[in-house]
Amino acid sequence: MRHSRAVRAGLAAIVAVAALSGCASIKDHRGYLVDTALLDAVQPGIDNKTSVERSLGRPTFVSEWGQKDWYYVSIDTKQAAFARPRAASQTILKVSFDDRGNVSNIERIGMEKVVRLDPDGNKTPTLGRERTFLEDLFGNIGTVGSGMGGPAGPSGGTGPNGS
Repeated sequence: MRHSRAVRAGLAAIVAVAALSGCASIKDHRGYLVDTALLDAVQPGIDNKTSVERSLGRPTFVSEWGQKDWYYVSIDTKQAAFARPRAASQTILKVSFDDRGNVSNIERIGMEKVVRLDPDGNKTPTLGRERTFLEDLFGNIGTVGSGMGGPAGPSGGTGPNGS
């Protein structure tokens, strides 16, 4: 009797530990690996595109319009079990250049620019009428071959080729 209680308590402890381990958060890093010493080494008015590329590497992306600014994006995410990953921290380094290719400005952007959008409701509004599941499932019964056109119906000369 005493032995079975100890076994039950041990099994309960193992099950509890296994259940809690499934709730552990998964951490991930995406994008540029930030090295603060290298970031601090890039100076406006001193560096140019070549020296920035040698120090920091190729940018994550280059702006398409206007000035050709370089962006280095680094995001750390957390993900709970059965959930989508969420940004825990973010660093964006924007390096702007003048017309001669020299660094004119460096801007660091963090989580203050992150926006979380929550769509309103569970449905997307669409044009048309509301149909129930059964109307969707059985809506075409009786329309095939009933003279409404189509492969089995008569052709009234309204097709794209006049047939």
